[in-house]
Order: sequence, then C-alpha cells, then structure tokens
Amino acid sequence: MANTMDYMRRWTDIKDERSTYFGHWEELSEFIMPRRGRFLTSKSNDGSKKNGKIIDSTGSMAVRTLSAGMMSGITSPARPWFRLATPDAALMEQSDVKQWLFAVEKKMRDIFSRSNLYNSLQTVYEELAVFGTGALLISEDFDDVIRCYPFTVGEYGIAQSHRLQVDTFYREFNMTVAQVVEQFGLDKCSDSVQTMFKSGQLDKWVEVLHVIEPNSVREYAKRDNLNMPFHSCYVEKASKNERKLLESGYEEFPILAPRWHITGVDIYGRSPGMDVLGDIKALQIEQKRKAQGIDKMVNPPLQAPSSLRGQSASVLPGGVTYVDTMQGTQGGFRPTYEVNPRLAELQQDIQETQYRIQQGFYSDLFQMMMNSDRRQITAREIDERHEEKLLMLGPVLERLHTELLNP
Repeated sequence: MANTMDYMRRWTDIKDERSTYFGHWEELSEFIMPRRGRFLTSKSNDGSKKNGKIIDSTGSMAVRTLSAGMMSGITSPARPWFRLATPDAALMEQSDVKQWLFAVEKKMRDIFSRSNLYNSLQTVYEELAVFGTGALLISEDFDDVIRCYPFTVGEYGIAQSHRLQVDTFYREFNMTVAQVVEQFGLDKCSDSVQTMFKSGQLDKWVEVLHVIEPNSVREYAKRDNLNMPFHSCYVEKASKNERKLLESGYEEFPILAPRWHITGVDIYGRSPGMDVLGDIKALQIEQKRKAQGIDKMVNPPLQAPSSLRGQSASVLPGGVTYVDTMQGTQGGFRPTYEVNPRLAELQQDIQETQYRIQQGFYSDLFQMMMNSDRRQITAREIDERHEEKLLMLGPVLERLHTELLNP
C-alpha cells in the first residue's frame, strides 16, 4: 500500500492539474451560487455574506429551474425512473425472472426514498449546471442501507483511466477533533489530535485527506477489504508519521462524478454557467446603471445660489427655504443638469440579456409547460414539447446515463 507521502505527492499533482479551472470556478461561484465552492480549506463553516456581486439573480433562479427540471424529468422520486433487465432477452420472457426483477426494483426505490439520495442528486444537478462537474459518494449505512455525500467544486480532485472514466478521487476537508476521534478512534489519531482531545479542545479543526483510487498492489487471492479493486484511505495532512486514520476498500468505485460536457481528454467538464457567465456579469452592470439612472431622476444632483451658503436650507418634503430673488435670476434649488437616462432602451437590453441567460440554462424549456394555457393544449402537443426538451438535452442525458444513472 502507498504511504502518506505518496498520497500527498499525488494530491499535489492533482491540484496542479485542477488549478487552471480555479479562477473560472470562483467567478461562477461569486456571480451565480455564492454558497458553493470550497477554495480555501481554512474557511470551514464560513457564514459570512458572499452574494455581494449579485444584483440581478436571474442566473441563480435559472439554475434552480434547470436542476428542478432535471430532477423531475430524470430521477423523480414520485415515479419509477429506472427498470432492471437481463442482458439475455429470452431470459426476460420468463415470469419468475420478471417477478424477481420487479421485487428488486421495488426494494431499490424504497431504499432510495428512505435515504438522502434525492436531496443529494439535486445538489449534483446544480453543481453540473454551474461548474460542469459533480461528485457524489455513495456509502453503506446501517440505518438507511446507503448514505450519500455530495461534494462541491474546489474541495476535491479527480483523475481518469485510459478509458476516460473517472476512477480516482482525492478530497481535502476539515473535521473537528471530536469528529475525528468519533469516526476513527483515538488510537488512530496523531499525537497532536490526541493531545487536543485529552485537553478538551474538541472543536479545533483538523485537515484530513480522503483518497479513493484503483488498488494496483492488491493480492487477488485475498478477499479482505485491503485487497479490493479500489483502495480507500483517510490520513491527517499534518501528521508527521505513517499513521493512517482508516484504510479500507470498495468492490466498485463509490464516487459518481458526472460531467456536463467534455472536450477530448479533459478531466473536468464545461457547463451552461460557463457559457452565460459573460451575460450574467453584464446584467449586473446594467442593473446597477438602471438603478443609478432612476436614483438621479428621483433624487437629482442640485445647484443653488451662493447666497444660500451657510443659510438654513431644506430639500425635504414640507421643508421651507427662504430665498431673495434678484430680477432676471432664478432663485432656489434646481437640478444641476437634465437627467434623461433612456431607461426604456436599457430595460429592453436587460430583458434580452435575461432571456439569453434563461436560454443558456434551458429554463425556457422547463418553464414551457408551466407558462402555457393548459385549457387549450392537447396531449399530443404535450408529448411533442416533452420530446423537444429531451432533444435539446440529448447529449447531456447520454453522458448522465453513463456517468451517473447507470452506476
């Protein structure tokens, strides 16, 4: 098995490969989903205000519509969205096989509903729409059979095999001293964590690295968890020795890492959020300019005669300012310049920009049924509109089938 330094070296390489995406991801987070993305591990449980760059939330609302539409159209918990079958078509014709598959399907749907799978899938769809890559760990659970752990961009790194399938997952995250001891046991922790635990510093943060990768040194004759196809290991980043928090393994790769769109051998995906980021940033500027124009019309900059300098003056409703007006001059307050910001043209351009953003996130397709007149629509038209949505999302759905739904 690899030692701690081997994990750290590969994690450094994975972060170097990932680093070119960071600037783009941070901008997407700032302008669309400020609460997503972990770009500094020291910022755990950070509750500070993060949406300071969002004036118009069209992009954020469009992401909600897209993720909700994908949830209801692909993996709706309210209806059966998958079927089990055998590769042998003749075997599927046997009644006992059909009954067994139906019973297994029902058990799987019950397990999915009882676990947190559907809440986690919603998070994955949002990550896909904004950042182009999602990640979800499905682990065994004593209470609910399975337990899902969705991750956000920036806290993990992935690598893929020669078949361009994701088979390696590194995640850097923080845990409190109490959580580390509870999950892994005091004897597995480093000396510093043991000291903090014994001194009562239970809420201090500890940096932990979780590694899941192909087990290239396993012994095929052994069936224990250290010789499974995929190796899993938790280590403390600050640990100076070879002590590992937990070593285990998986029969199958437990990480679902779908990508929205991939170019060539790229590891991380491209997203609708990347396509419309320019429009979203422009929209914030236009909304700011519109607000400034309205503010200048409602509360314009004023000029007044120099005789009022040092005198009692008021521009409040009901206020009185006494001015002696000389012949041929205009006294009192008046606007410094005429304010005519052409708000109608600005508003039209804002609406066009908002529409492009909604198109980029396919929200116009998912809202089509909601905005239509249900009293005049036919069943055939409903089917055709549904097919139109699937046609627009066809390539994306095909990749999701391979990287998310089938696994």
